[in-house]
Amino acid sequence: MADKITKDMTFFEVMRNFPESVKVLQKHNLGCVGCMGAQNESLEQGANAHGLDVNELLKDLNAAVN
Repeated sequence: MADKITKDMTFFEVMRNFPESVKVLQKHNLGCVGCMGAQNESLEQGANAHGLDVNELLKDLNAAVN
């Protein structure tokens, strides 16, 4: 398992390996838990699709899991 979340990880991978990430995703209005795209979509792809800054998302995610 990775020790840091990166932009190329899928949402599913992040949620599976870092359960505490779900609250951060919800904070950013990302409904990844119920989204079919979560299995294949990278954090970068999802952030871009939702108009979010992937670096800010990564910062929040990694702060929550460390």
